[in-house]
Amino acid sequence: MNNLFDLTGKVALVTGASSGLGVQFAKALARQGADIAICARRMEKLEAVKAEIEALGVKCFAYKCDVLDNAQIKEMVAAVEAHYGKIDILVNNAGVGSASAAEATPDEEWNYVVGVNLSSVFYVAREVGNVMLKNGYGKIINIGSLHSEVVMPNTCWPVGAYAASKGGVKMLTKALAVEWAKKGITVNTIGPAYFSSEMTGAILDTGAFDSVAATYCPMARAGKPGELDGALIYFASDASSYTTGQYLAVDGGWTAV
Repeated sequence: MNNLFDLTGKVALVTGASSGLGVQFAKALARQGADIAICARRMEKLEAVKAEIEALGVKCFAYKCDVLDNAQIKEMVAAVEAHYGKIDILVNNAGVGSASAAEATPDEEWNYVVGVNLSSVFYVAREVGNVMLKNGYGKIINIGSLHSEVVMPNTCWPVGAYAASKGGVKMLTKALAVEWAKKGITVNTIGPAYFSSEMTGAILDTGAFDSVAATYCPMARAGKPGELDGALIYFASDASSYTTGQYLAVDGGWTAV
């Protein structure tokens, strides 16, 4: 029986891949044999990640891109296609956090969070989608959040802008999945709970998170490195050939209660 999770010969593009989950996603895909393209704003960090991925025995192409700039997105996607000749897998990972009370959220913060977490997901998917449509094949994995489904109680931190953006990712995934279902492209969302990264450090490094997780997460902990890999590889591989428009929570049971 063929290995359904083998990605040898595939090309995967991961946004926001200079740190955190983006690096983990890129390495997980590389371990399954995919050649990788990574993009983010910090080129020096991308070069370090590129070296780590190439040490896994696959090719890696690094490109500096600010996902808030549509012109840069177009140039990045064109560069990746020119370099590899195709893009088979997209991991729409670039994201930012926000924990401002609604009544105190400045317009600039709202626009920034929605711009990075939602608008850029559409713009990157649109450009990569055009590449995939030409080839009649594609796997798009958007990165949502447990806050695509639920918010926090008043005793915790506010997530208005963040939850709105990640809720939008879930519905955008459904819309793109339906549009492209007959054209060889699947579109799905992974919804992580809290995993260690630059973005979550301010929360996870305080004692407050432990008490919140103990109350609201059945597993009573944050996610560990590698615990998103299974969901990622499933959606990126032919194992999910009949799965599209779905949201898969990887949250220790947080959204089950």
